[in-house]
Amino acid sequence: MLIKGPGPIPSDALQYFKAKVSKPEFDWRDIWREEHAHAFTVAKATQLDVLDSIRDALDKALAEGRNYRQFARELTPELQRLGWWGKAIMEDPLTGEIKGVQLGSPRRLKTIYRANMRTARAAGQWQRAQRTKKALPYLIYELGPSREHRAEHVAWHGTLLPVDDPWWDTHMPPNGWGCKCRVRQVTQREYDRLVKNGTPAPDRAQVIDSDTGLPTGHREEKTTPVKTTAPAIHHVAWKNKRTGVTEMVPEGIDPGWDTNPGKARKQNLEEVLAGKMAGMPREVVAVAKRDIAFYQNRMSA
Repeated sequence: MLIKGPGPIPSDALQYFKAKVSKPEFDWRDIWREEHAHAFTVAKATQLDVLDSIRDALDKALAEGRNYRQFARELTPELQRLGWWGKAIMEDPLTGEIKGVQLGSPRRLKTIYRANMRTARAAGQWQRAQRTKKALPYLIYELGPSREHRAEHVAWHGTLLPVDDPWWDTHMPPNGWGCKCRVRQVTQREYDRLVKNGTPAPDRAQVIDSDTGLPTGHREEKTTPVKTTAPAIHHVAWKNKRTGVTEMVPEGIDPGWDTNPGKARKQNLEEVLAGKMAGMPREVVAVAKRDIAFYQNRMSA
């Protein structure tokens, strides 16, 4: 039986993922914020063959539009063959501490799949927005299909700002583990209509059939005003126990997720062009230079 996936992703998103350099790490906090724009890592995947197997499976899923079940069905036996499955005892290379850790599992694979799919799509969407912002100059923040939403994300629903507003530097979704929020690019005409009429409210109740008492599958018409001023950003302190550094994280965003994947990648490429990557691994610079050529061709198309 053919299982439909989410569909092949745009070339911008695929290029973002392909341009990353594999970097084995013990803990997710060892790779921080903008580093994810050029480094691919999976916590506890400290063997390069394991990390490359996960990366290859994700690359195929991205390129072919494979859903999670297809991704996991092919990858699981390979990880089991490599011994990266279930619980294990490992030494933390930072502290020397011996720990019981979770390697591969259905839950971990789902997290890996969703996080990489969503960040790649977000990066691709940002690149498209930069190319098309003359015709589609605004982005609107919308809640995704999750059953429950963070209170802050609900408050951000309907935020309607120019593509280049600084608020998107930290609040371009996804904004945390499991976050399904999204943005949509809109024209000036739609912007004016949304300002006048509002946007569908996130808490629209299901319409109940008066005869059967059962849901009809429709939602009641209910709108909420859009917000054309960037919501205030309140920071909270969070200590990275791996580094001992206390980071200030925007409230409502999981630590490490307060970045714009596409913009962070662009900034890395600009550093390469400016000759500011002295000391970076040669493979990082080489991949970045190929990435620069790709985006220069896309922007001039």
